[in-house]
Amino acid sequence: MKNTAAQTTTKTLADLYRSIDRAQAVTITYLDEDGTESIRTIEAYDIRTTKSGRIQVRAMCRLRGEARSFYLHRIVSYTLHRMAFVLDRPEATTPAGAVIVVRSAAQVIARELGRDYFPRTAVMRDTTALAA
Repeated sequence: MKNTAAQTTTKTLADLYRSIDRAQAVTITYLDEDGTESIRTIEAYDIRTTKSGRIQVRAMCRLRGEARSFYLHRIVSYTLHRMAFVLDRPEATTPAGAVIVVRSAAQVIARELGRDYFPRTAVMRDTTALAA
């Protein structure tokens, strides 16, 4: 079991990314909002940064059997396993609820860039509120 307080965030993220690449489960000791610890075996499928700058691990929780979000700063310790994923993760959807179908690596890159860099509001030529 690796204690996250005894290592860098980079090392923890590298281990979690490795578990995603290998499609292997991870058991975490997680500190809930109210301060209670729980032990969960998860199947991570995405790591993202929230608008507030916190790192969020999206995973299938074997305890609940559904997709959950876990904040990296609340993971107290973890153990990497050689157990393969067994749960089906949810399909990616748009905010409107439509299923996203990706047919090439170029589409994946375009979606990621769109999610991260495209403005949330339409910018018109006569819009001056967004001018620097």
